[in-house]
Amino acid sequence: MKKMVTGAAAAVALTFGANAAMADGHACGDVSITQMDWASAAVVTAVSKFLMEQGYGCSVQVVPSSTVPALTSLAETGEPDILTEVWANSTPAYEPLLADGKLVELGNVLSDGGVEAWWIPAYLAESNPELTTWEGIMANPAAVGGKFHDCPSGWACDIINNNNLKAANIEGSGLERFQHGSGETLQTSIAAAYDEKAPWFGYYWAPTAVLGKYPMVAVKVPEYNAEAHACNGDVDCATPGFSAYPASKVVTAASKAFVEENPAIAELMGNISFTNAQMGEVLAWRLDNNASYDEAAVYFLTNNKDVWGGWLNDGAKEKLAALLK
Repeated sequence: MKKMVTGAAAAVALTFGANAAMADGHACGDVSITQMDWASAAVVTAVSKFLMEQGYGCSVQVVPSSTVPALTSLAETGEPDILTEVWANSTPAYEPLLADGKLVELGNVLSDGGVEAWWIPAYLAESNPELTTWEGIMANPAAVGGKFHDCPSGWACDIINNNNLKAANIEGSGLERFQHGSGETLQTSIAAAYDEKAPWFGYYWAPTAVLGKYPMVAVKVPEYNAEAHACNGDVDCATPGFSAYPASKVVTAASKAFVEENPAIAELMGNISFTNAQMGEVLAWRLDNNASYDEAAVYFLTNNKDVWGGWLNDGAKEKLAALLK
């Protein structure tokens, strides 16, 4: 299947590469778009890049980034033009940028919203049900390996989790925070634990291939507190409070200047939206086939024409007509 998808990608590039200079008579020009360093966001970027280049004639520059650096860069420089998969509820800088008019929210890129929580493997919950609560873990940190697996530096959850752990007063408890260097190593740690039926405890989110492939159980922590959660998102939070994550609004956003200059692209990016089931299926296929994000994008485009065809304007539909048959 991966060979078929790779071949399809090459055929698409040959078919459309020479013909995508204009869309609806308007030159798109250069566009910069983030590729956040986790899998679902990278798939969103790969799909968006393909549609912008082949349907709208854009020249797309992909900017590897993560939430906090991307928002900081946009606030200070106006770039990147487009930010993909921003978990708005977990990003304190997001709302002020909207209020200041520097950022425009285009649409919900994950239509079902996102789920963030602290988890243990289902097999561990079955053998040690007391570990499904924070109090149970604190009573026996060794049962979860004495480690909290956390997200990489630069992610919004890095700051939030660190403040939550401070509020929970884990120092000297026997539980240590272990911060992974990338989303890939965080993912791999869950797979490795499952292979060995070993203890594991840490942060993860959905939709992801990992939570689809490896059943996990959310650990019960103190209920969501809006005030505490807002402070926890600030690296300088003086009074952290222990709070669960809220259900997350996950959006695509863009600089105000870009939206004003490129209304057709803004409309496209506002239309691009995946259900958790759609994204989870693509991510699971990528994981099982050891595929690249570009190959995962082609897999999605090949198998969901009825979905993405509705995202396009008439000019782009004409350019991509061969793929939509």
